[in-house]
Amino acid sequence: MKRIDGPSRPPLVQIEVQGRQIEAYEGESLAVALGVAGHVHLRDSQVAGTPRGAFCMMGVCQECAVTVDGRRMEACGTSVRAGMVVQLGYET
Repeated sequence: MKRIDGPSRPPLVQIEVQGRQIEAYEGESLAVALGVAGHVHLRDSQVAGTPRGAFCMMGVCQECAVTVDGRRMEACGTSVRAGMVVQLGYET
C-alpha cells in the first residue's frame, strides 16, 4: 500500500494590508489570510458602528467587505494574489 504524502501548500506571497506587508498563501481566501495575520475586525457597521468581520465565509452576509485595489470586495470570496493592496473597511 502506498503512503499518501502530506498536504502541499501554494507559495507564500506578499500582500499589503493597511500599509503593512504580510505573507499569505497564494489562492487562499483573503478572509483566512487576514484572520491569520490578526485582522479579525474588518469594518464597522454603517448603522450601529459596531465591529464586523468574516461571519458566513461564503459571500452571503457581506460582513467581511474590504477594499481591494480600490474596489469593494468580500474578503471571504476573494483569492489572495501577490501584490494586492487591502484596506480594511470600504467607502460607500
